[in-house]
Amino acid sequence: MTPSVAASPVRALSLRRLGAGTVAGLAILVAGLLAGILAPVLAPAGYDDQDLGRRLRPPLGFGGTGASILGTDPLGRDVLSRMLYGARTSLSIAAGAVAVASAVGALLGLVSGYVGGRVDEAIMAAVEVQLSYPYLLFAIAFMALLRPSLTNLVIVLVLRSWVVYVRLIRVSVLSIREREFVNLAVALGATGTRVLFRHIAPNVIAPAIVVSTFQFAELFVVEASLSFLGLGIQPPLPSWGGMLSESREYLFDAWWLVVFPGAAIMAVVLGANLLGDGLRDWLDPRTRKLASGQS
Repeated sequence: MTPSVAASPVRALSLRRLGAGTVAGLAILVAGLLAGILAPVLAPAGYDDQDLGRRLRPPLGFGGTGASILGTDPLGRDVLSRMLYGARTSLSIAAGAVAVASAVGALLGLVSGYVGGRVDEAIMAAVEVQLSYPYLLFAIAFMALLRPSLTNLVIVLVLRSWVVYVRLIRVSVLSIREREFVNLAVALGATGTRVLFRHIAPNVIAPAIVVSTFQFAELFVVEASLSFLGLGIQPPLPSWGGMLSESREYLFDAWWLVVFPGAAIMAVVLGANLLGDGLRDWLDPRTRKLASGQS
């Protein structure tokens, strides 16, 4: 029998190719990541270099000069430099929070779904408690009481996201643990740990990856929101949400202070969602089957 084309994700990907939206989303995220990593090289000035003699200079093409392509802020700081360093701050915090939340949530979801019993009940009770109160109010109270810091901000973001992974992974494990290959592994004498991490865990990676892209977008917005409220990244360290907050009084006098960080936030969120949609379509076997032309 001829091998199924759809059985190979790599082959399926080469046939249907990545959609334009997926490529665009990936390009946006990679561009933002590189901008943050290369900020010390690309930035024309330090993120907190002040020059009151050059305050509120407009961008190049709107009366400004090449010395400050995106203009300057009320303290004379270069907006482009702060945007680049802000990308490093905002993207790294969101990505770090997703990594921690996915690791913790996936592990608890695996254990909850496979072990069951009181362990499952205890973990799901913690999930229900987490979901029972408004997250944003909790985040504001948490940051206000324990003072804003990078560590506390990551903790708040992780608390927002880990429950998503627990519920997703648990449902997947409950389905997979009843399949024949799992029962065969148990019959052959495989330990519970080996069955869980060797046979079940690899089969729940795909949905976790897809969810991670959407969670990245959500946590990125939460970080920007907390920084906007003054409860996230603290000055002078730049973040795009903090830059928006600092520019509120200059909305009509210095539009570039609002437009550039706002557009950057929107672009990153859009890129993550586009990438997530594309990965979801590709990793879904039914979608791959349709893409390969099978009935």
